[in-house]
Amino acid sequence: MADEDEEVDDDAVAAEWAAMAEDGDEDGAPDDDAVADEWAAMAEDDEDGDGTSTRVLNQDEIDSLLGFQDGDGSGSDRAGIEAIIDSGMVSYERLPMLEVVYDRLVRMMSTSLRNFTSDNVEVSLDNITSIRFGDYLNSIPLPAMLSVFKAEEWDNYGLITVDSSLIYSIVDVLLGGRRGTAAMRIEGRPYTTIERGLVERMVNVVLADLSAAFDPLSSVTFRFDRLETNPRFATIARPANAAILARLRIDMEDRGGRLELMLPYATLEPVRELLLQMFMGEKFGRDSIWENHLATELWFTEVGVEAVLDEIYLPLNDVMNWEIGTQIQLQAKPDSKVVLRCGAVPLFVASMGRKSGSVAVRIDERLME
Repeated sequence: MADEDEEVDDDAVAAEWAAMAEDGDEDGAPDDDAVADEWAAMAEDDEDGDGTSTRVLNQDEIDSLLGFQDGDGSGSDRAGIEAIIDSGMVSYERLPMLEVVYDRLVRMMSTSLRNFTSDNVEVSLDNITSIRFGDYLNSIPLPAMLSVFKAEEWDNYGLITVDSSLIYSIVDVLLGGRRGTAAMRIEGRPYTTIERGLVERMVNVVLADLSAAFDPLSSVTFRFDRLETNPRFATIARPANAAILARLRIDMEDRGGRLELMLPYATLEPVRELLLQMFMGEKFGRDSIWENHLATELWFTEVGVEAVLDEIYLPLNDVMNWEIGTQIQLQAKPDSKVVLRCGAVPLFVASMGRKSGSVAVRIDERLME
């Protein structure tokens, strides 16, 4: 019985679809009008009273509109708000002279480390990037040594990170290890006093070269402060502060490692104007002709000069009670000195007299520097 009912139902559905098709073929206009009316009703439902759409965009659509997508355009790889916040970070490319400084540092370090290790040392600059200080501390591969140094003239700090490969390579080279053998790495143990001492000596060499690299721009002394192995104890700025990170590669034939130099933007702030220059000695559009013209015209500027005979101080109540005919007793005498002022600035001390029938003063002393 169930099979018969299903067959009857199928026949009924087929007959109904056939009738609908025949109605559409006989007169298509009413069906088209009905469809148009249905779409118009749907459009009116999607709009509110003032004619604006109430549809809310999802996060993927917002990121797509803002341009925050993956390299293949398939979707967003980070939240739009996070991308907007990160986009506000200052890029090192806005400090062109800093690249010149790091280029000088690489050349100086190649020579200094060759003298320091008595070996063939090659130093190369991998990249320069901007990074949040907290993100950098979390990305440091351990074990490593973090050297905190202070810029004396700028009154702020910087950070040098030496990875374990470079540490063992320096120790191996300075203690007479044979060439052609890779430096032995023993992980899971703290660094010894000898290793810390040798790394500190190398850091002092790097700091001396860094000071010399900044000398053409600004004289600064970088002083070694302390050596840490835990990144938490090397915190020299707030986690959200921006910093400039330069990654250096140091190769000693078949040995070597990485050295990272991190300078917070707050440390570079005293020389920010100098680092903004496109080339050494740039004057940012300085017009010497206009400066000379302005200096020449200043000499012909008229200024008002007052000769003050005497000054007295009275209560405001007495001043308010002055009337026509009130006399004010001054302490000045015919031989009293007169002060010449320009505004509120005293210029000269003079003696009062007469010349050609007019009251005159003769300058006796110069007050302005």
